[in-house]
Amino acid sequence: MTDADQEDVLGRIAKGLVYTESEAAFLAPRRRADQIFEYNRTPPSRPERRRSLLVEIFGSAGERTVLLPPFHAAFGSNVHIGDDFFGNVNLTFVDDVDIRIGNDVMIAPSVTLTTTGHPVHPSRRADFGRFSEPIDIEDKVWIGSNAVILPGVRIGYGSVIGAGSVVSRSVPPMTVALGTPCRVVRAITDEDLAVRTAEDRGTCRP
Repeated sequence: MTDADQEDVLGRIAKGLVYTESEAAFLAPRRRADQIFEYNRTPPSRPERRRSLLVEIFGSAGERTVLLPPFHAAFGSNVHIGDDFFGNVNLTFVDDVDIRIGNDVMIAPSVTLTTTGHPVHPSRRADFGRFSEPIDIEDKVWIGSNAVILPGVRIGYGSVIGAGSVVSRSVPPMTVALGTPCRVVRAITDEDLAVRTAEDRGTCRP
């Protein structure tokens, strides 16, 4: 494939248009499969090695990053994570294009962040035809267990995504959103500062 051909494919990917596995094969060197395999088998007693592997795997990794193994990524190099991140077990990044995660983000077990989908018509899925759009998760977001974040979604500052939600549209800042499909159910307000105190034991359960 010529440089011009590669630029054409990258241009279509950037526009969210369909491309195939064969067309995108030149991107394979950006995959970090071996490092991900090693990370998932590195014991907790070797935190320095885990940290160095995360720096090798991700496009960028902030300070005080916690990611419990196993995790999975299509590339790894297209993931960018801020400071004070916590990711629980079985986190999956389908990062054919960028996934950007801000500071102070918490992600519960078995969450999938997928930048990639496939055309509805089967003839367009030949050679694993697909399209990709980036995902942005802003600072201080909490994503509940088994949630799925779909291509092109932005989750705004401080928002909470309920467990089991399928998020196909962007979520505004400081809201609680849940369901399949995911919908905003309420704003986060100062009244939530009292949740789970001795005076008020009720809470949302993302």
